[in-house]
Formats: sequence, C-alpha cells, structure tokens
Amino acid sequence: YLSDSHSLRYYHTAVSAPGSGIPEYSSVGYVDDQEIVNYNSVSRRMLPRAEWMKKEEPEYWEDETQRSKGSEASLRYNVKLLMDRFNQTGGFHSVQVMRGCELDDDGSIRGYEQHRYDGGEFMALDTQTWTYMATMSQALITTQRWNSPEVREGEIQRNYLENECIDWLKKYVENGREELERRVRPTVKVSGQHKDGTLMLHCQVYGFHPRHVDVKWMKNGVDDVPTYETTHVLPNPDGTYQIRVSADVMLGEDNSYSCYVDHSSLGAPLSIVWEPEQPSSWVTPVVVAVVVIALLVAAVVGFLLYRKEGKNPKQPFRSFGGKFLPDSIMAARVIPGSTFEINNPAGYLMYTSCNIIAF
Repeated sequence: YLSDSHSLRYYHTAVSAPGSGIPEYSSVGYVDDQEIVNYNSVSRRMLPRAEWMKKEEPEYWEDETQRSKGSEASLRYNVKLLMDRFNQTGGFHSVQVMRGCELDDDGSIRGYEQHRYDGGEFMALDTQTWTYMATMSQALITTQRWNSPEVREGEIQRNYLENECIDWLKKYVENGREELERRVRPTVKVSGQHKDGTLMLHCQVYGFHPRHVDVKWMKNGVDDVPTYETTHVLPNPDGTYQIRVSADVMLGEDNSYSCYVDHSSLGAPLSIVWEPEQPSSWVTPVVVAVVVIALLVAAVVGFLLYRKEGKNPKQPFRSFGGKFLPDSIMAARVIPGSTFEINNPAGYLMYTSCNIIAF
C-alpha cells in the first residue's frame, strides 16, 4: 500500500492596503493540510491552531513570536520596495512567500521556497543548484544579490529546509500523530456517461485520510487508460479528502474497465469494475402491457363511434349546452377561464361561455 509522507509549510503574506478583514501581515503554518499556528499584525502573537500544538512550552511561543515579528518587518518593507520597482504609487498589492519541507517514509526529503507578487510568481529557489531563479525582470536585482558569493542565501535556506525544517516536522508529527496519521478507508463510486460516440468514465473517491492516494482507470485489469481529467485532492468538512478521475474511451470496444485505488488505509488496492446499467427486468413486461391495453381501448372506442355514426350519418352538428355547433368548432379544445364568440355561417352571433383548451 502507499506509504505516508508529511510536510511542514509556512505561508507569509504582506499587503499594501489592509482592510476588510485582511491584516497587513500574516503567517500561517501547516503540517500536511492541518493549520497548526497563526500569527498576524493584529494579534502580534504566534498562537496555536491545532489542539496538540498546545503541548509546546511557553519558550517556544515566545521564540516563534519574535521570529514572526522580524519576518513581518521584512515583508512589509518588501511590499513598498516592489511597488517602487513596478512604478506603483497606490492600490492594493501583496507579497507572498511559501517555504516548506517534506519527509517520506523512506527517509527522502524535499524542500521548496517560492515568492509571489500580486499573485504572480516573482522568483523561486532552485533546490538542485540552491540558487534563486527570477521569473519577473524586477526580481533580477534580488536574485543576483542573493546568489552572490557574499550572501549565498540559497545555501542558508538549504540548511534550514534540509535540517531545521525536517527536525521540526518530525517533532510535530510525533505530537500530532493520532490526528495526522489516522486512517479512513475511501469510498469509491464509478459511473459512465455517453457523449459524442464515446464513453466518459468517472471514478469518484471520497472520505479518505490521509491525503495521499493513487487513483487511475485500468483496461482489462492491466493497461492504464489515459486520464482525461483529474481534480485536485480536495478537503471535506470532516477532515477527509476526495478526488475524481475521468477517462474517455471508445464505445463498442470489447474491454473491461475498472478504477484502481491505492491508499494507506487499505490492506490491498481496490479495483472497482464499471458495468453498463441494465434495464430492470420488469420494464419490458410493463411496456408490453401498456401497449396492449391502449390498443384494446382504441378498438372499443372506435367501434362505439362507428355504431353511433352509422345510426345518424347525415347529422352535421352536435349538441353542446342546448345549442348546435359545427363539427369544426367542436374540435376546439378548452382553455380554462377563456370565452369566445362564434360567427355561424348564417351570419348570426352565437355566444357560449365555454372554456377553450389549446389544441
């Protein structure tokens, strides 16, 4: 089955114009997808967000608060600096930094750091060379300085991401293991949708924990089916996750399709076969019975009308409320609440207060 991996990430955000519930600076820490700590320019304190984080000593919270105050000052300055570089004198602008590390069960580690300005990628740390790469021209002056032999900021962050960050992640996972490593089996539902001569297969996997899952469509239990669409793994309100994987296959192929699901809560991977929906066994007899009854009713009505017409073949009018109306008017159907006037062929007006029904 799949092994678990864990991550520790911090998101730092500073804005030029706080308001509408947005603080001038905020820092939020996550282990996996669970928020564990939060600091902002209003509280000016690093506070626990996960119950198990309250195990940390007061010294920890004081150190994290002081560190966050330093980050706040730096990022608020960077907002003003970048506004100058982009020749902006007002408006709402933001700087965001995401920094974090991951640890797999096999001991492999990864680190990452990204910087954004107004939502667009500004620069990022290349963890192969441990140098910063600019993705906006306004970032070049920063990357050149940070990559210089005098600064070597990439190496400083490498030490943090590969050592200090991993050490904290291990400690947090140990403290919150009961919550972070709880296992909930996924529920799997497969369905098919016919569209333009093809069959769109959907595999909905939901209610699982932890987040890491492998979902794919298989043909004849062996070959992978190219994925048409895969949603992101999305959180549910109860802390579990969901994902949907779709595949487009041709109709008429004599193949079996199944959804393969692997998750750490499973002793072995699941394979759910898609089967075309078959009409219920009672549908055909019911349809036949309805048709037979309709034919019998039509035959009886036809016979009665034939006998009636046979007795008075010359009658051009039918009685209606004491009046006689032409057959062409009797064919009109009634609409509730409406009235009409009838000009008969003789030129006189015949009023009736019947309701007309649309044909």
